[in-house]
Amino acid sequence: MKTRLLTGRVLSLALLGGFSAAGYGAGFQLLEQNASGLGNAYAGSAVNAENASIIYFNPAGMTYLPGLNVSGGVTAIKPSFKFRNDDRSTVPLGAVGPNGGDAGSWGVVPNAYLSWQINPQWFAGVGIGAPFGLMTEYDDNWAGRFHSRKFDIRTININPSVAYKANDQWSFGFGVNWQRIDAEYKLAQVLPVAPGVFMPGDARVKMHGDAWGWNAGVIFQPTEATRIGLSYRSKIKHSAKGDTDIDLNGTTVRSGQARADVDLPDTFVLSAMHQLNSRWTLLGDVSWTGWSSIPKLDIHSGGNINATSSLDLRFRDTWRAAIGANYRVDERWTWKVGVAIDQSPIRSAEYRPTSLPDNNRLWLSTGVQYRHGANTTIDLGYTYLHLKDTPINNDNGEPARRGLVSGEYKSSGHIIGLQVSSRF
Repeated sequence: MKTRLLTGRVLSLALLGGFSAAGYGAGFQLLEQNASGLGNAYAGSAVNAENASIIYFNPAGMTYLPGLNVSGGVTAIKPSFKFRNDDRSTVPLGAVGPNGGDAGSWGVVPNAYLSWQINPQWFAGVGIGAPFGLMTEYDDNWAGRFHSRKFDIRTININPSVAYKANDQWSFGFGVNWQRIDAEYKLAQVLPVAPGVFMPGDARVKMHGDAWGWNAGVIFQPTEATRIGLSYRSKIKHSAKGDTDIDLNGTTVRSGQARADVDLPDTFVLSAMHQLNSRWTLLGDVSWTGWSSIPKLDIHSGGNINATSSLDLRFRDTWRAAIGANYRVDERWTWKVGVAIDQSPIRSAEYRPTSLPDNNRLWLSTGVQYRHGANTTIDLGYTYLHLKDTPINNDNGEPARRGLVSGEYKSSGHIIGLQVSSRF
């Protein structure tokens, strides 16, 4: 079993993507929109304006970046998922099959940002990143093949933004988001080949789409040492379209158009930072994500397939809390640490899809920042993600067509990121 992202068939044919194939926030959300915040577990994300990547987390933060600023980075993610069948799993045809082995291969999430001070009050910028993405791929004969064999989502998000500095205490920002999604989804199917005769085949769906959203934020600085930030990213309503092919023994026997609609969740973030003294800075973060915008997913296939499949997901809204600190070692080096608790949108084992063996996770993060000269910083961050053993007992409400996947996943993750930022 090969997996390059903790996320799932849950979005089956609805999310789509073209820029990223890895990420490790709860669900299928990618928090890794920079690497400079990775060492703090993204504590203080909506207020810590270290570089131009603040555009994604809170566009109001551009008012703390004089001149022209550029920032770019890459985050590499290595998830691991080991499924263990509890001997209750079933499949519609044939033997159940193996557990699938260890899931995990490296995935990459890049980012790029630019901000520009127009005058003492107005700032503008643009960011490019991938806020959602995944790829999961299993062995063809694994125990959950009638649920998922492969699911690949790639996204790109372009986020032009403006910010206004009202005075020394208040700053405001606003941005628009254009988002592109592409996806490929494969799974085994039970196919009728003659009256009363059935054989295992394959279904393959490819889809794409684009949509618009917006984000806004505010930063309040009551004292020189303290900042408080609040930011919001809107839902994005995607309508994805593409094709569905049904294969038998490697030959396409049926095909048709495919369509799925999904509302990607909105997010609120409340952040704070306080400079304790000349060496220590404290950071905190509480965020909410409206995953209940995806209670189910209806997948429509036309042509000579002419079918609708509904997935009962019952996603719940989630919370994330993070604390962190920066310690300035000397003029060039800063050490970063952070811890976060990240809640999963999956309610229970019965609603956990095979492509999304997601669970609550604990972030343990650290990193360093090196200042090269007066205007350039290089950040290197690392996070270990701990997940408790994750049960699954899912038949998608269709045991005759999908079978039952029952057992447990043992999961963990490693994230490494590099960010380079300069001011001109």
